[in-house]
Amino acid sequence: MRQHGKTGRSVTIPCRKVNRLFRSYRKKRRGAAAVEFAFVAPVFFLLVFGMIEFGRMAMVQQVITNASREGARRAVLDGATTTAIENIVNDYLGEGSITGAEIDVIPNPPNDAGHGDPVTVTVTIGFDEVSWLASPMFLRETNLSATTVMRRESVQ
Repeated sequence: MRQHGKTGRSVTIPCRKVNRLFRSYRKKRRGAAAVEFAFVAPVFFLLVFGMIEFGRMAMVQQVITNASREGARRAVLDGATTTAIENIVNDYLGEGSITGAEIDVIPNPPNDAGHGDPVTVTVTIGFDEVSWLASPMFLRETNLSATTVMRRESVQ
């Protein structure tokens, strides 16, 4: 094998010696990739599952926030009933594949509130009920909750 140096003259590198040197180096590195993977894999999977878990938590939090807002929008109107509000909230949650949420309406029934009085709709659910993982690692006992307060719109 010939290579040209800085002076332009060709330099001969004995191929056999180089191959022998690289071959002995490769023999000493056998299994190194498996050992490196054994160290890196747990951390990698922990990060991936953590991203899945926290991403799902943010998504569910946004869905229950919007559901409580939709329930409160209905609760401030004349003729609102607790059952109708719970149905609206459950329908909204169902579109996000969320079931089993606890829904609180204060006052109950919302028609007891006078003109301009606050009506509160709270939606609460445990994260373990909505997690995509079989057993959540980080947010196991976390309750997700969203509360919306709006003023009653009634005819005086």
